[in-house]
Amino acid sequence: MYGRSSAEFPERIVCLTSETTEVVYAVGAGGRVVGVPGTAHRPPEARDKPKVGGFTTFRLDKILAFEPDLVLGFSDLQADVARDLVAAGVAVLVTNQRSFDEVLRTILLIGGALGCSAEARNLVEDMRDEVKQLREYSSVWPDRPRVYFEEWFDPLIGGIRWVSDMIDIAGGRDVFPELRDRRAARERVVTPDDVVRRDPEIILASWCGKPVDIDAIASRPGWDTITAVKHGQIHELDGADVLSPGPSLMTGLRRMHEIVQAYSSS
Repeated sequence: MYGRSSAEFPERIVCLTSETTEVVYAVGAGGRVVGVPGTAHRPPEARDKPKVGGFTTFRLDKILAFEPDLVLGFSDLQADVARDLVAAGVAVLVTNQRSFDEVLRTILLIGGALGCSAEARNLVEDMRDEVKQLREYSSVWPDRPRVYFEEWFDPLIGGIRWVSDMIDIAGGRDVFPELRDRRAARERVVTPDDVVRRDPEIILASWCGKPVDIDAIASRPGWDTITAVKHGQIHELDGADVLSPGPSLMTGLRRMHEIVQAYSSS
């Protein structure tokens, strides 16, 4: 069994994703983190922690060398490394949140596992309070603009459930609401003609770490008829703010709200 601590809660934590890293720090347990992925940039102090690999490219021996008493991961994409760690005798907690509410519950789950339930609950309550304020603010708008979120460009992939939830909270209407319950990216593929037919008034894009080419989006064949393209409403969002299902979603949500509010007020 890895991890030599006799403490009641884990004292040597390895995080396999940026959002698990962020959650651990946000609930006050950052000092217990002994390893993070190369994608962990928030909070800034996490960047100085030893690296254990990428989102799906981990070396088991490197993780085990840190003698963790808990490894935190996210999604079925990390099923293989989770299996290998469990086989090696390591305690592993892998979450698979897809909706915004599930993100909040995941924060509570991780906080509880670390003995930081009160801190996690305070964080979640702050997030819920801000969500309530944003909903109340946008509830008086006469119209909710149509919004298309693009997670990838070849093929076109629409937003995951928590992004669709964020669009709704921000005051917009997701033009592909039927994709909300499709968990895998391959299940959220849409065609360019699909987007043209839905005629979004706002296009938001975050291409999984690749810079968004706004001009390329605007120049797609037939897209000159889309309201968002005609009015210059194509916006890039930082992937760390919308594609990492942790506390940073609030930053992305605020930006979405600003964009929707500006359009609604124009």
